[in-house]
Amino acid sequence: MTSTTVPAGRDEHAATAPKAPRGLLPVVLTATFMSALDFFIVNVAIPSMQRHLGASAGAIQWIVAGFSLALAAGLITAGRIGDIVGRRRLFALGLTLFTLASAACGLAPDVGFLIGARVAQGLAAALMGPQVLAIIRTAYDGAAQARAIALYALTMGLGAVLGQLVGGLLIKADLFGSDWRACFLINIPVGLVTVALVRRCVPESRAPQRPQLDNIGVVLVTAALVALVLPLIQGRTAGWPLWTWLSLGASAVLFAVFTTHQRRLAARNGSPVVHPALFRGRALATAMAAQLVFWAGQASFFLILALYLQVGRGLDALASGLVFTALAVGYFATSMRAHLIAARLGHQTVALGALVMALGLGLLWGGAELIGEASGAALRVLWLVPGLLVDGVGMGLVIAPLTGAVLSRVTPELVGAASGVLTTLQQVGSAVGVAALGIVFYGALGGGYAHAFGVGVLVLATLELALAALMQLLPRQR
Repeated sequence: MTSTTVPAGRDEHAATAPKAPRGLLPVVLTATFMSALDFFIVNVAIPSMQRHLGASAGAIQWIVAGFSLALAAGLITAGRIGDIVGRRRLFALGLTLFTLASAACGLAPDVGFLIGARVAQGLAAALMGPQVLAIIRTAYDGAAQARAIALYALTMGLGAVLGQLVGGLLIKADLFGSDWRACFLINIPVGLVTVALVRRCVPESRAPQRPQLDNIGVVLVTAALVALVLPLIQGRTAGWPLWTWLSLGASAVLFAVFTTHQRRLAARNGSPVVHPALFRGRALATAMAAQLVFWAGQASFFLILALYLQVGRGLDALASGLVFTALAVGYFATSMRAHLIAARLGHQTVALGALVMALGLGLLWGGAELIGEASGAALRVLWLVPGLLVDGVGMGLVIAPLTGAVLSRVTPELVGAASGVLTTLQQVGSAVGVAALGIVFYGALGGGYAHAFGVGVLVLATLELALAALMQLLPRQR
């Protein structure tokens, strides 16, 4: 099928919605799964990397942090560039570079090369990420759009919860002696096939009026995000030295300057990177804040669960990944029905999901307190299953409706920028959550890993209750 480009000045959503090719979702969601998987899969490969590359603890941290930092810093700018040059074009470029960077990671001769390749991989993922949501928002309408967002949420969630299992299976298989390298090399055949299908399956779209790129805004927001995320990633392990606090302070100043610049540019009818209209009014601002709160809990929960299983209980990567499947089962059970529930309950679906997650986390807290440091093989993991299932059910009710709550309130000319902000909030929320919960978890380790895990999930349960309360500020959408 040939591509369709929306002419300047027309409503791109109306123009493209009836013409979504059948293969669109498989293509963009395959890329989404690759990116989500690579964010989490590397944690499983760390012990093997240390053995084979002789990497120090600091170098290993940068293998993880380099990807996260590059991804967070590039998302907003990439979303706006997609509005200007075309979302399919930028998606294809990002996917191509992601595949090449994955090959570089898998073939890295030393740890320095691997760190550089991971940064390149994060930048490529940043080019792809906002385009996926913008393409979905402009290619589908009504029930089809809700279903597409549900599939996007399912893909994101499964990439996160299955990261450990897939990584464990690949390392255990050790195909052709690849060991940890298989976690990256698996992206090459998948990426090449997906790139080949982009032009055939993904329609082109861009913002009406073809806005100009705000170069000053790009520099300011990128610098602000780096200054914010870097100390959050490195602060706890470095002991929160002075530079981390100076960096956080600088980020606040840079964000203030960026906000002022965006408002002045918008007042002159310019093309800001993040239009102030995205945060004008209670509805969209509340939905964005809810994204930040939710993702602050997700990455941090995966972190403390992995630490509890692998360090506290001594499970290997594969066994730990198998425990994560309980979460995946619960998530899968509701994520594909969440858009139907949301059609009846609206944004209260998110509040319901948050309450269910709080219940699941409460079960995990109770189990941690009851089991303690018991060493029986069954007791080590089986008590986790009910709480993980319930938590997964709640996750499935939150991700798609929460994403839809943002995108459904955005006009076509701002959809790319909104997608960039949305995905950036996911990354910033994750960094904030990991930093904050890391302090709580490690601070409670004096009572053992079970106790620290219990304290951590209790904090996260409170966070889910806050999310449910926050959704009550969101006005009902007609």
